[in-house]
Amino acid sequence: MLKGISTLISPELLKVLMEMGHSDEIVLADGNFPAASHAQRLIRCDGHGIPELLEAVLQLVPLDEYVEHPISLMQVTPGDQVKTPIWDTYRGIVATYQDGENLFEEVERFAFYERAKKAYAIISTGEKALYANVILKKGVIN
Repeated sequence: MLKGISTLISPELLKVLMEMGHSDEIVLADGNFPAASHAQRLIRCDGHGIPELLEAVLQLVPLDEYVEHPISLMQVTPGDQVKTPIWDTYRGIVATYQDGENLFEEVERFAFYERAKKAYAIISTGEKALYANVILKKGVIN
């Protein structure tokens, strides 16, 4: 264990976060996401939800300030009646670590999958909320 690093951050996840460079992307995937079949690097965080992992990751990783939307959410499929209150939770967490009004974008489901395949890593979680998947674009340390 290390001082100041959340116990949610495993050695494997810490290594991946350290390896990532500016503009690399990491996916925090809910329990329904096809993480194993899409990941270049798969990190298992079963039993954990995305909000607590998002908070732990943002304590260590800056978001990219050179793009309009450094955070991407999987858009609800048209006609699907799913509510996404978890997105408000994400916005609250992100506001603690990053200034900016419109850091989030919504990405169509299949475009999100294609982008996830190119991400540096996918963190597979036990998150039960639907459409809870999120992509973070890493920034630089100033």
